[in-house]
Amino acid sequence: MAVSLHKKSIRGHPYWYARECQRVNGKPKIVWQKYLGKAEDIATAMGAASQIPEPKEIVLSDFAAPAALYDLTQKLELIPAIDRHAGKRAQGVSVGTYMALAAINRCVAPTSKAAMAEWYQATVLRRLLPVPGNLLSSQRFWDHMSYLDADKIRAIEQAVTRTLIDGFEIDLSCLLYDTTNFYTFIDSFNDAPTLAQRGKSKEKRVDLRIVGLALLVTKDFHIPLLHEVYPGNTHDSTEFASVTETLVARYRLFAQSVNGITLVYDKGNNSHENQARLDDSQYHFVGSLSPVQHPDLLRIPRSRFHTLQGEDLSGVLAWRTRKHVLGAERTILVTYNPELFLTQGATILRELRKHTRKLRELQIHLAHPSTRGKPITVESAHKQVQAILSGRHMKDLVVVDVSTKKGTPHLSYRVDQTAWNRLQHTLLGKNILFTDQESWSDEAIVRAYRGQYHIEEAFKRMKNPHFVSWRPLHHWTDQKIRVHALYCVLALLLSSLLRRTLAQKGIEMSIVKILGTLSRIKEVALIYRGPRSRVQPVIRLSRLTPLQEQLVEALDLKRHLLPVGHTS
Repeated sequence: MAVSLHKKSIRGHPYWYARECQRVNGKPKIVWQKYLGKAEDIATAMGAASQIPEPKEIVLSDFAAPAALYDLTQKLELIPAIDRHAGKRAQGVSVGTYMALAAINRCVAPTSKAAMAEWYQATVLRRLLPVPGNLLSSQRFWDHMSYLDADKIRAIEQAVTRTLIDGFEIDLSCLLYDTTNFYTFIDSFNDAPTLAQRGKSKEKRVDLRIVGLALLVTKDFHIPLLHEVYPGNTHDSTEFASVTETLVARYRLFAQSVNGITLVYDKGNNSHENQARLDDSQYHFVGSLSPVQHPDLLRIPRSRFHTLQGEDLSGVLAWRTRKHVLGAERTILVTYNPELFLTQGATILRELRKHTRKLRELQIHLAHPSTRGKPITVESAHKQVQAILSGRHMKDLVVVDVSTKKGTPHLSYRVDQTAWNRLQHTLLGKNILFTDQESWSDEAIVRAYRGQYHIEEAFKRMKNPHFVSWRPLHHWTDQKIRVHALYCVLALLLSSLLRRTLAQKGIEMSIVKILGTLSRIKEVALIYRGPRSRVQPVIRLSRLTPLQEQLVEALDLKRHLLPVGHTS
């Protein structure tokens, strides 16, 4: 931009302007102009600018996200709750402080304990939650993690839940339960941990040992209330049997603020024993049944279904009945969701293409056998076919014939169109729900079960490498893994409460967007050498976008800025 100075005389007095001229349609035109003042005004401004002191140091720190999460630890009384049960003498940095730092770190910048001090020094937490740098080594963290065993962790969780109920007015009328697992890099020959075992990895890492996590959350912003860590080779229904004992024990605490609690869980947790325990408890329930175990319900024609009401249930159909399942007669709701139908159909067709491609490769191999190695027999060809068709529904949808021609195996196959049509008309798009809430409408039952989506989202978030992450996990003993799970669940708690706080102020955003937006807000400290060599900082925030300004105001974060001239 070519800018020139221009003088105007107004009533005999000269005034100066900075302006930019450009040719517009072949003619010169002023496109920008700024008033600078009289000559003496310009000289004064230049002199003042030359006197602005140079800061000794400029320090940039992560501000908004750590500060907002710190505020929630204070409202939860998290540090005192942990310290009451940790059993450490009131000396030095407390166990609760270490756990709070670990939980906040998991929310915004998941890192190893070895890198914790470096992260901490680059955040506003060094001022809000001061800890000497030499006390943030990985060894110090491990030493303080050793104070917490399984019983103390349960007591801490119960104390935090009591604060949630008393201070946050959490809706506990509908609670969601589910399980997941996390792969680890714990050596296969390390016998120390019993929690890390080989099992069915939900992230398809069959080559690694996994740790299971059971979680109970509210339908209201999926706030965690209870968690259990269990061996990765334990079936979900077996773990649910263990958790139900804790659930029954916690009912009195949960029921303080609500008249009746409905527990929602998936079919993987079903067993006669588990259901009997729930039937004997004060919980109501909404669960699901395995469709393949109830072919009579799947054969109900769609023409007998009725349409559910509500925009959120658009296109969903349902059929209601009573049936004896899991030890008693219960209300049954068979639902059909066209979106689920399309998703399941596309998944099966994708798998069908993949498996038939493998059959085609085997067919070509049998037709043109290699002259090297041992020849393929009919029996080994059958075994390979069985392995190829091991996926769900594949053996029903693909008809394979292995025969012998001229002493060598011959393979032919086809997709059974009749079986595919039957699958579409009976199974795809359907769920079978069961409940003891006989007075509930079909819509209420479906909405309660759909709450499972929230806990699945919570698990996905814990597998996000950037925010609220379970990984990295650099521990290999059961005790340390349990403590790791504690501060990871606390991270989920803090982030969920943060989202809920903003939603109550009319700001609806995902946790990832909230933390991402807040994480870009920095504290800028300009440090000057003051009188008598005192270092005086001037604290400002980085330039805020309109959304960032809205979040900072809603969370009242500017109160954490030091006043001008305050000594840091």
